[in-house]
Amino acid sequence: MATNTSSLKKKSEQVLDGSDIMELVENQEVFTSFVDHKFKELDKDSDGHLSVKELQPAVADIGAALGLPAQGSSPDSDHIYSEVLNEFTQGKQEKVSKTEFKEVVSDILLGMAAGLKRDPIVILRIDGEDLLEFINGPSYEVEMLSVFSQIVSDDAVLPMRDCIVQALEKLTVDQGMPPSPDSWVTSNIIEPALQLWDGNNQEKLVSQETFLEEFKKVAERVAQNLKEQPVIVAHSENTFDGSGIKRLLTNKFELDKLLNTALENVPKDRNGKVSKEYLRVVLDVVAPSASLPPIGAVEQIDQVVADAFDMINADDGKAVKEDEFKKLLTEILGSVMLQLEGNPVSISSNSVVHEPLASSSSLLQPSS
Repeated sequence: MATNTSSLKKKSEQVLDGSDIMELVENQEVFTSFVDHKFKELDKDSDGHLSVKELQPAVADIGAALGLPAQGSSPDSDHIYSEVLNEFTQGKQEKVSKTEFKEVVSDILLGMAAGLKRDPIVILRIDGEDLLEFINGPSYEVEMLSVFSQIVSDDAVLPMRDCIVQALEKLTVDQGMPPSPDSWVTSNIIEPALQLWDGNNQEKLVSQETFLEEFKKVAERVAQNLKEQPVIVAHSENTFDGSGIKRLLTNKFELDKLLNTALENVPKDRNGKVSKEYLRVVLDVVAPSASLPPIGAVEQIDQVVADAFDMINADDGKAVKEDEFKKLLTEILGSVMLQLEGNPVSISSNSVVHEPLASSSSLLQPSS
């Protein structure tokens, strides 16, 4: 998978690619000092071990660093919090030593670093400058007329306000617009701009000319609001092009090791055969090593996988020997690779960072 952040404008402030985390963990002296400080901070009764209660702040901080909502707000994220706690306690210990704490923190940080290396995140500060540059630049009319044609059809005439709202939703960080579906952006940036504009020419007939004119007025007010209240956005762009699968398939030792590990947890019948129903389960285990997203995460990739399954009739539910199962999965990976090499799938995501980056996770801050 290739990652592309070259199209981002000058508002890029920080690239999170995992290198800082790797430096911390790989420097034994600094990392030991880091763990000592955190352990002492958590060990409230100073008995040299951490109880489940004392571990809770660390679990909460790891959740924050992973971008999870607060504990108790979602059953899905609560399950991940429980898994993190189990990593420390191994599901049975009541107390965790400093050595055990250090090992788990190292594993979690290295996992986060690997994820960020694979999918770097660019932190953008959007303050209205790029938006003003766009609406006053040479590409404004062409791009916005294209947007206009997408939202206005021959058989439906939308009010001007609706046209403007939908047009704002179609702008991206490249044009200097934060994600408009975000509730904070809507209530603090977009709605105040629309309220100032409300009443001015709302009844104008919606034409290309009037749309360009009225949209620019609202966008100028949006830019002013962004100048007064800049928005921090976490932006990532990823292209799934099959290169990760190719690397894995050319390393037969790593592939065999991965498949053997995955198959250990898959049920087998009395003859040692495995149902093809578990192909997707094992594929999901292999996915990170093949630079593929989890099944269900990217619709276009799910379709590519479904096509690969259809090609080898992998959904017939029959049971096969382990070697045949591995062969089928390898064929599926090869088919997905070829499809992605011919037609790479590109996705981008933007999310508003509502907490200051420095305070989102105290666990990950080096000791002072």
